[in-house]
Amino acid sequence: MLGPDTFRGLLAAERYQEIAAQAVSIEARTNLLFSFEKMALRDAVKSSDGAQTFAQGLYDFLHGDREAETRFNQWRDVVGSLPRRQTRVLTWPVLTVFGFIAQPRVHVYLKPTVTRRAAHEYGYGFQYRSKPSWETYKSLLGFARTIEREMHDLRPRDMMDIQSFIWVQGSDEYPA
Repeated sequence: MLGPDTFRGLLAAERYQEIAAQAVSIEARTNLLFSFEKMALRDAVKSSDGAQTFAQGLYDFLHGDREAETRFNQWRDVVGSLPRRQTRVLTWPVLTVFGFIAQPRVHVYLKPTVTRRAAHEYGYGFQYRSKPSWETYKSLLGFARTIEREMHDLRPRDMMDIQSFIWVQGSDEYPA
C-alpha cells in the first residue's frame, strides 16, 4: 500500500493525511503495539502538521538514501517531535514497528522487556537503553543477525521469523 513509488507519489501530491492514515491502518491490523501506543500514534497524526511530519519522516526512514544510522536517528527525532496528547509517542515499539512491517528483511521490532529477557536467555550482550538510540537499535540488529546465522538450518525468511523466536524466548507466555 505504501511501496516506494506509491509513497513518493502521495508525498508529491501532499497527501500526508492519507499516508498517515494508511500507515496507522496497516499497523492497526497487528497486535504489536499496546492500546495506549496505538492511541498516541493516532492522535499524533490527526493534525495536518503531525501527518506531514510523520509521512515525510517515514518515507526518509524507509526509502532515503542516507546511511542507516542517520535515517534511524532522523526517524527517532521525527517520532519524538510528533504532537502528544496524553502519552508519549516515542517508544521503542512505535519507533520500530513501521520499519519491521514495511521492510522485514532489514528492520527488526523492539519490545524492550521481552527482547532483554530473550537476549539474556540467549547469552547475547544486548546493549539496551530505554531512551531510543542508534546504539541500542544497532545492538538489536546484531542480536537478530546472530540468531539468523545460528538458526540458519531452520531457514528464517526475514526478521519476522527472528522476532517470533525472540518472542518465544523472552515472553512469559511460553514456559522455560
